[in-house]
Amino acid sequence: MSTTTVAPLTIQDAELLIAEARRAAEAAGVTVSVTVLDAGGHLLAFRRDDRAVLISGETSTRKAYTALQLNTATADLVDAVQPGGLFHTLPTALDQPLLFIAGGVPVQRDGRLIGTIGVGGGAPDQDHGFATTAVKALV
Repeated sequence: MSTTTVAPLTIQDAELLIAEARRAAEAAGVTVSVTVLDAGGHLLAFRRDDRAVLISGETSTRKAYTALQLNTATADLVDAVQPGGLFHTLPTALDQPLLFIAGGVPVQRDGRLIGTIGVGGGAPDQDHGFATTAVKALV
C-alpha cells in the first residue's frame, strides 16, 4: 500500500502568510492580528500589531480554529449558524469556542488541509480578503 506524503505547514510558511496578510491590511489602511495554526491545531505563528485592538488577537485565533475544525472558510459558514441553519448548535458541541465571522481560511497543499490562517481587526469581509490574499501567496 502506498501513501502520499504532503509537506506540512512550516514556520517559514506561517511567517509568509502573516507577512502577506499584514501587507494586504496595511495597503487598505487596516491594522490586524494574524494567527496561523498547523493541521493539528497547534499555534505556529501569531502577530498582533501594537496599534491593533487587543481583542483582535483572540478573534484571529478563534477564526483560525473554526476554519480548521470545519475545513471551510468562516465566511462560508455565517448563514449556517443562524437560527434554523445547519450548524446552529455546533458551537456547543465542540471543546473550543468557534467564531463564525469571516477571516478564517484553510490552507491546503495538494488538496489536503495543512493548517489555517485567521485574521482579525478589520471588517469581516476585509479580514476574509486579507486571509485569502495570504493563502494565494503561499501556493
